[in-house]
Amino acid sequence: MKKLSVGLMLLVSLFCLVTSVGAASLSEGVRQIYLQQKDGSEQRIGELVLSPAENSLLSYKVNLDYDLFKDYFLSMKEMKCLEGDELWCFIPYPYTQPRTVAEDDLRWLEHDLLFMFKPPEAFGANFWNGIYYKMELTDQGIRGTAHAVDLNRLASPPDDLSQPPIGEFDTDEADLDKRWLPYIEIR
Repeated sequence: MKKLSVGLMLLVSLFCLVTSVGAASLSEGVRQIYLQQKDGSEQRIGELVLSPAENSLLSYKVNLDYDLFKDYFLSMKEMKCLEGDELWCFIPYPYTQPRTVAEDDLRWLEHDLLFMFKPPEAFGANFWNGIYYKMELTDQGIRGTAHAVDLNRLASPPDDLSQPPIGEFDTDEADLDKRWLPYIEIR
């Protein structure tokens, strides 16, 4: 009987160790934001500053390094774009929002890192070519994968400004092999 309880204790300890190893957590501090190409090469585009907020949330501020972006005037709008295989234009979320995140809810941060891609030879801006990085917490930080979204849906304010307007049914899987910057990492 004693061997059984010792064995059970070892099994429970091992289970606790295995489930806690690699457990991701989100904490206050400064993280760097990187956009990644398909081949894994990356470009730092700014930083994310996390600080404590109410109700176990963290407030955040995104500071993009606009010196890395070029100015474009597309479809009567001034845009900040990265140049590469495609133009990758930053689209600021246009409405008031709380700018808070939790380990299991990164949706507001996803809304603050919206982009639009454009083939260099195409004319104007096509907001239906939106990029929405669906993010998750990993052992290394936050990782996002590009999803397709029609950013025209942000042309008018959402009915409820306290909820992120782009939901899981508003995005589609992007053809990651065709996109220049299919991933984002914050670490």
